[in-house]
Order: sequence, then structure tokens, then C-alpha cells
Amino acid sequence: MPQGTMKALWYNAPRDFEIKQVPIPTVGDDEVLLKGSHSPSLSRKHLNPKPSELLWCLRHRYACFAPLGRVADPETDGHIHEGAFSFIIHATSAHLLQANSFRNSQCVRVLDSVRRVKSLQLIPGHEAIGSIVEMGKNVTGFAMGDRCVADVGITCDNCFFCRRGKSLLCENFNSRGVTQDGGFADYVVYKQHKLYKVHNLSDEEATLLEPAACAIHGLDKLAAPVGVEVLLLGAGPTGLILAQLLKLNGAARVVIAANKGIKMDLARQLDAGDEYIELDRKNPGPQWDALKKANPYGFDVVVEATGVEKIANDAINYVRRGGTLMIYGVYENKALVHWPPSKIFGDEIRIIGSFSQTYCFPRAIAYLDSGKVRVKGMVTDVFKLENYQDALDKMNSRAALKIAIKP
Repeated sequence: MPQGTMKALWYNAPRDFEIKQVPIPTVGDDEVLLKGSHSPSLSRKHLNPKPSELLWCLRHRYACFAPLGRVADPETDGHIHEGAFSFIIHATSAHLLQANSFRNSQCVRVLDSVRRVKSLQLIPGHEAIGSIVEMGKNVTGFAMGDRCVADVGITCDNCFFCRRGKSLLCENFNSRGVTQDGGFADYVVYKQHKLYKVHNLSDEEATLLEPAACAIHGLDKLAAPVGVEVLLLGAGPTGLILAQLLKLNGAARVVIAANKGIKMDLARQLDAGDEYIELDRKNPGPQWDALKKANPYGFDVVVEATGVEKIANDAINYVRRGGTLMIYGVYENKALVHWPPSKIFGDEIRIIGSFSQTYCFPRAIAYLDSGKVRVKGMVTDVFKLENYQDALDKMNSRAALKIAIKP
């Protein structure tokens, strides 16, 4: 069993990180220790890599999807770097917890909810894949060497929401790599009930399982009937996965609208949608007008996955009467929308949000392992852990979609 110290990426404060030696985590009776594995190339043919290195991912979704964040990668790991990530422990107004956003230590208030985060001193990394090198005495159903991923969400199972079957809204919600130490290290330990085996995916592809699980939760929230027409605004990894899921689950037509560039190139490569609208970054107005003219009755479902305040405000204007608008991006805390209540009332528009996921990993693995949902090519770059700053720079350049990090 591994002993001693391991290499890890450690954040002391926002934008203040270092590579240092930390103790290898000990394994409890119901826990499993992973040592990463990575394939030497990004192709699907490398399905049995040697145990050597742990692979994680930084997702890039600014102005595209942003399931969680805001730094030219409004996604999880990028947000942690900026200290802007308010991953979230919910509290009702009755609790009125003191909440701190990483950015400027400002309070984060979302309607009657107050969300708080732990101070930024941790090992990030929430999309790890590795091979089992040690197991606790109570672990069953796994074997040494199994390639696995983990569901990093942690709920208390005892708060107001957990006791009502709404664990995603847990008042004590935590996430490995966000509020607790994660996978940016040689080794990482997880509870066995959070671990899932991976079979037919390369390591790079397997890092998309967590985004796929979030997309499946979004699909569940939509509960769209067969034959709907969908407009997806944004083309980040989770958005492209959701588009494929919608097509597989009965959508008659999926239109993807996003800025021209690498994301839309990949959308076409993956056959994620039925139609594609590549927006001009400087002057998209005429294209938006053309979209409305071509679809005078709008769409049954509009998914706002950009994280851009202006687009969120305009998104409701593309929703068909009786349709659904899903807010699927992550926004600055100060962002506001101004939707006419009379339109929502008179057109009977349903507005929903989709945040993270719980218990969706088995279905995510089934879709990706079978190849029915395609993710090859979403990881555009791989960097060594020592070159983490270079990875951040590449992510901010908008020249990458998703970046893998390995030690």
C-alpha cells in the first residue's frame, strides 16, 4: 500500500497555488485509494493504460455553458483559481448563514437561499480517473486495478431537503475538489459508494462523465415530451452532451446557437445538433433576427447555457407559448434578468434551473461507455501538473475547450 507523501497542487488563496508534497491519504474501511492512469494519446484505442498518472480536467465554458463559473473558464476549476466559485451550501432565509463568495469576500444571495463556501485552501480537481491501488476491508464489488471515476458530490442525508428526497439542494452540500480536497494529486481516496467502473472510454473521455451526469440531470428536469423542438444557446461540453441526449430521447429538432469557433466545429463533428447557427462575436444581431424570422413560433424548449446575462434576458423571447426555458449556465452573482410577468403568465412559460446532479453517474456511464453519446475531441489539450499555469493561460485564451492535467 502507498505510504509517505505525494505530489499535489495546493491553493493557499485565490490565484496563489503551488506544487508541493502532502501526505498520501489514509484509506478507511469503506474507502478506495486511486492512483491515476492515463493513455499516451487521446484516441479511443488506448483502453488499457498502465497505472501511472492521474488525469483531471479543467473545463472551458465561458460564453458557452459554464455549469459553474467564471474566469475565462467559468467552470469549476477555473472558478476556484479566481476565488469566484460559490459552490454552495444552501440555507433557507430562516438560517441566514453568513456566506462568503471567493471573489472579494462578498455575500452571495440567491433569492431566499444563502450559499457559502469553505476558505480556499485545498487540493482542487473534481473529475479524476484512476486505478484502484488500495481498498478498505469493507469494500466489495471492486478489484485492484479497476479503472474508476467518482461522483464527487457529498450530501448530509439529514437536512430539511435531504429528508424530503431533494438531496441536490442539501443545506450541507460539499464537493470533492471544490469545498474539500480533490484529485489534483498522485493519489485520491473516495467512499466506495461514490465510485464507478469505466470500461470502454479513454481516460480523457472518462473525464466527461461528470459533465454528462449533470446533463442527464438537466434532461430529467426538462421532462420534455417526444417531438419537441429545442434551441440550445451555447456549445460547451455539457451543452453538447445535453444536445445529444435530447436527440436520443425524442427531440424532433435541436438547433445549436453559439459563437463561431472551436466549440461549433466540435458540435458539427459530434453531430450534436440538427442545425447550427454560428454567431458573429462582434455583430450577432442580424443572426438573432434571422433566427426569429425562421422560427416565428419559437421553440418548445430553450436551454440557456452561455452564462451571459444579456442572452439570458433575451432567451425567453425564443420560447414558444406553453414552452420551457431552462437556465443551465452559471452567472455573475450580480447578474439580473428582466422578464415580463405578463408574458410568463399569458404564454404559460415554464422556467426551470438545472444545477449539478445526484445519482446520475450510472446513466452517464451507460451513454458514454456505449458510444451513444460522443465526447471524443472535447479534451483539446493535456498539460503536466508542473505546467498548471500554462494550462490556465491556454484556457483563458479561448483556444481550448477542455484541458486535462496530469502529474
